[in-house]
Amino acid sequence: MIQFPSPTRSETGRGLVPFITQRAGEEAAPANLHILRELRGGYRLFYGDEDVRDRPLRGLLWARCSFTHDEHGMPTGEPQWKMMHPYRQMLTMLAGRCQICTRPAKTPLGYVYMAGPGDEDPSQESILTNQPPVCARHVRTVQALCPHMQGEPLVILTSSAPMHGVMGTVYGMDQGGGVVPVASPKEPLRFDDVRAPLMLASQLVRRLSQFRVMTVAELLDELDAVEGEP
Repeated sequence: MIQFPSPTRSETGRGLVPFITQRAGEEAAPANLHILRELRGGYRLFYGDEDVRDRPLRGLLWARCSFTHDEHGMPTGEPQWKMMHPYRQMLTMLAGRCQICTRPAKTPLGYVYMAGPGDEDPSQESILTNQPPVCARHVRTVQALCPHMQGEPLVILTSSAPMHGVMGTVYGMDQGGGVVPVASPKEPLRFDDVRAPLMLASQLVRRLSQFRVMTVAELLDELDAVEGEP
């Protein structure tokens, strides 16, 4: 069972910091990567000292990154604003928790996901996102803190957000048998992609469907109306 820290403010000199934001001092672990030919054919990427925590989702190998935290279990250290901690991103996305405070993100209207202005085409049938959901109380916080949310971000309200796949780096072997990165696909790999066993995953991606697109103000007005109903 996933254990989350008790929701609390995680602050620096700049104020509230999202739970998913990577911090100074949180560094990628030494690679220690190997590729093994499996009995049933094909190849698989693995860590030389692997344990069960390294494959938290559908048998995929997850990128290792160290953690800093305070007595409440919340991250500490100067925020690296453009980076998401790979494990915290995966945990919040998997469990439907708010990327800011780790509380359950579902609102009376459904799940709220956000995207920067122009990042997504709202006319398409589905949207792929690596951004974990946001609870109602922190929609304005994401708008204010996240660099790519400057201006008027898209608010995507949905009741259907199945897991789609992962982002990361695909590895292979060089002529000497060494393990080397060979591709970082721009589009997420589906879980059944033939390259998935050789990917070091760093972000979980969900597919948003049956959604409504609105502004932050429109969302908050609708939430106020719902919460004000007898």
